[in-house]
Amino acid sequence: MAYTEDHIALAAEYALGTLDAGERAQVETMMAVDKAFADVVQAWAFRLGVLNQMVGSIEPRPIVWENIRSELARTGFAQDPPALPDAAPPPPVPEYSSPETVAPQVPSENMPPAPQPPEAEQPAAARLETDAIPDVVPIFMPQVHAPDPEVARAPPPPVADNSNVIRLEGRVKRWRTIASAVGALAAALLVTLSLQIFLPDALPGGLRPAPRIQTVEVKTPAPLPASSQYVALLQGQGGGPAFILTIDGATKNFTVRKVGATPEPGKSFELWLISDKLPRPRSLGVIGAGDFTARPVLGSYDADVVNGATYAVTLEQAGGSPNGQPTSAPVFSGKLIETVPPSQPQAPAKK
Repeated sequence: MAYTEDHIALAAEYALGTLDAGERAQVETMMAVDKAFADVVQAWAFRLGVLNQMVGSIEPRPIVWENIRSELARTGFAQDPPALPDAAPPPPVPEYSSPETVAPQVPSENMPPAPQPPEAEQPAAARLETDAIPDVVPIFMPQVHAPDPEVARAPPPPVADNSNVIRLEGRVKRWRTIASAVGALAAALLVTLSLQIFLPDALPGGLRPAPRIQTVEVKTPAPLPASSQYVALLQGQGGGPAFILTIDGATKNFTVRKVGATPEPGKSFELWLISDKLPRPRSLGVIGAGDFTARPVLGSYDADVVNGATYAVTLEQAGGSPNGQPTSAPVFSGKLIETVPPSQPQAPAKK
């Protein structure tokens, strides 16, 4: 029969002696009707009985017994017990003999009863001796109830084989030692690597890292070949130069240098590109009031158009032509001439 944890705990407490009177009666009833439960109680008695042998006697302090006596006197347990009549002593036991030789004694009706001393006549000293609590030093020991002799003894519990547990415990200790050693080795390597990276001088010579030599190759870009330069003198009918136009042959950026032209009040000079390859003149922008005016607008034209075109300056209203076309005849014009030829790559010197 399978028992619950409550039944097993009840059997253990019965064997330990911690149950009250009602619970002990219940367990004893169960033991009387259920042999298997009685075996469980007997097994617990064998297990817990060893604890009684392990506990020695402990003598309490004298003040403990004095406190018990004081408490009994205070609660009324030390009052005089009720006097009981002295009972007649039992008749002497006759010696064994045959029933034929021993005659039964019949009390006589004329025999007066033995006088009984009254209770009041008992000596006071005897009464005081009965009231006094004997001076006995109690010895407190854990209470372990003996099993019921009527219950059949249960077989001793089987001895557990702990060889596997011991072997597993040895393996755990061995692996724990190995793990500790590996962890210590890893920590030492981590410290060494950190010192090699950040504080190599703190390490001994054998553990210092070798000095790193890094070779850096710097390639110097080859100098760009000098680009060709073009210049145009923009002059009028009088023959004197009014503007000098300079164009970089590589970037096609141009710069206008004001030389002798002076605009009229409310008017602006505007530069135009005139080529037979274009259907109409193209505006290159208004020339500023300063001495130099630079613009990058020639980058969208071919080199042939830029080199062979005629550059003219017209006098327009302030801010330039309103419709993108010259509104007057050119007052200054000129063509480009090459002043600086492009540099040629030099051949390597022959040895």
